[in-house]
Amino acid sequence: MAKYYQPEIETASREQILQWQNDRLVAQVQHVWDNVPYYRKKMEEKGVTPADIQGVADLHKLPFLSKDDLRDAYPYGLLGSPLKDCVRIHSTSGTTGKRVVAFYTQHDIDLWEDCCARAIVAAGGSEEDVCQVAYGYGLFTGGSGLHGGSHKVGCLTLPLSSGNTDRQLQFMVDLGATILCCTPSYAAYLAESIHERGLRDQVKLKAGIFGAEAWSESMRREIEQSLGIKAYDIYGLTETSGPGVAYECEAQSGMHINEDHFIAEIIDPDTGEVLPEGSKGELVFTSITKQAFPLLRYRTKDICILNREPCPCGRTHVKMCKPMGRSDDMLIVKGVNVFPSQIETVLLEQGYPANYQIIVDRVNHSDTLEIMVEMTPETFSDSLGKITEMEKNLVSSLKAMLGIYAKVRLVAPKSIARSEGKAVRIIDKRKI
Repeated sequence: MAKYYQPEIETASREQILQWQNDRLVAQVQHVWDNVPYYRKKMEEKGVTPADIQGVADLHKLPFLSKDDLRDAYPYGLLGSPLKDCVRIHSTSGTTGKRVVAFYTQHDIDLWEDCCARAIVAAGGSEEDVCQVAYGYGLFTGGSGLHGGSHKVGCLTLPLSSGNTDRQLQFMVDLGATILCCTPSYAAYLAESIHERGLRDQVKLKAGIFGAEAWSESMRREIEQSLGIKAYDIYGLTETSGPGVAYECEAQSGMHINEDHFIAEIIDPDTGEVLPEGSKGELVFTSITKQAFPLLRYRTKDICILNREPCPCGRTHVKMCKPMGRSDDMLIVKGVNVFPSQIETVLLEQGYPANYQIIVDRVNHSDTLEIMVEMTPETFSDSLGKITEMEKNLVSSLKAMLGIYAKVRLVAPKSIARSEGKAVRIIDKRKI
């Protein structure tokens, strides 16, 4: 077992975890009340004071925070520590509006790296491993989080960032990388490149830690088979710290939430009502140890389920399932909720690669859904005279999954742009 494994925390009793959460929540609410006027005003508007919060049982009394609040409070309105104590920022991409900037003290970074180290250990990592970090660095949290976690575990860290596939493969082979950290779409691209260049026998990878975008179980199995690894999911948000909020163990049956740092709730996305454990709903996080950007009851918009069933790995922290979509950006086409993961599952089950695009438009006041699907070289070479029939088969399978008609357009291999960061899966022309 890696020297960084923390059994006293990761296998703590439910009673111990709840005690940590109660104590830290009370302290955090007081910290926010004293130092974050923006949130104190929201509490006052709801008639809540720190004296009303005695533990997790009172969490529901606190107001929610949303990404709109973070944008409204930009840049310093939610800062919980003096600026002189902050040592770093990270930021969202800003693709859906004004950027969200999150601040970190050195204490925050240390705890964040602890969480990422736990994820690496859960994926089988130790000081004997070579960890290739191919997430983006800079404002994006992925690279920095796994980089710091790798250091804490004691791995040899290859800080390659995203892109430059030739260099990625050179270092992967020459330095014997054993753990790969990147987005699942880039992992699939690297796997494709490895096979094309005949490098499969020279790659020593045993595990991959993939996150930052949605991916299906079918895509997981495809990556595992093509790279000869075990692929682990990791979850995080820039707003709460970054990757490492939750991570998968060898059971691959959900991601353990670091409950000594975060309290998770599931709510009805329409009413805000807290739902019982085991219910499907919107995930809400409260950070109970972060100093500089201490978000209370932050609505993630991710739809998932929490599960406290005992895990074979021995870790006792609650598990969240892979997000099943988002309450704000899922596609609604002709009144039907459509998740890209549903489409991806059908495509991979039919033997198509994970490069596709979903194009939504509105013609004559009616929504249209088109799926552009890339063929493998083998299917492309054998497709002469068969493309129409192949498209019809996919149309039928997609209608069975989604309940609505989707036009399918099969395209040549590599005709859809590859991604070195988050894949651009959806083009919604209705918003243009």
